[in-house]
Amino acid sequence: MLYEIATLSCPVLGVTKAAEGARRWIGDEDALGTPLGMWRSDIGTIGELFVLRSFEAEEELRAERERALMSEDPFFSRETARTLRMESFAPFPFLPAMKPRQYGGLFEFRTYHLRPGGLPRTLAGWEAAIGPAAAYTDHLVTNLYALDGPPRITHIWGFSSLEERARLRAEHYAAGLWPPKGGPEEIVEATSTIAKAEEGWPIG
Repeated sequence: MLYEIATLSCPVLGVTKAAEGARRWIGDEDALGTPLGMWRSDIGTIGELFVLRSFEAEEELRAERERALMSEDPFFSRETARTLRMESFAPFPFLPAMKPRQYGGLFEFRTYHLRPGGLPRTLAGWEAAIGPAAAYTDHLVTNLYALDGPPRITHIWGFSSLEERARLRAEHYAAGLWPPKGGPEEIVEATSTIAKAEEGWPIG
């Protein structure tokens, strides 16, 4: 299974219209892949819309990317989006596949740019930490590594509130269960965006 995160950067008042266009684009009869979720940024860079889809084969992902690149109105967003970024990912191999679940509507998108050669150590650290930190990692929607561009990972977390997120992180940090051992040493740059789920998607 492969994944795509499409990020549309919009004027603040244009996100709702962009979401409507993106919903039509990924629901089009010619569209490939399985829509999993859509979110709008709330804390971090304002005016971003995230669209997550899965693809069973690389050929599907490539065909869908080609459809967007060759369209004069990709994601039906030409009038609303200032930029469109489409990224391809593979999942951490030891994590379960994403399944429909309602986490509470509040999500965090964290992206870590890694040192060259840092992915194997990052994978090993995460694999060892997932089980012991189960009360926290139960909120992990997925963790993905990029298939193109600079080495990086993007992990998505779901919570019911900022307070729940802060409490779980504080408890697991204090217990020495998080972050994964060896992981932070491989990070050269990290970003975090808090986003709210759009309604009507499998993950929300």
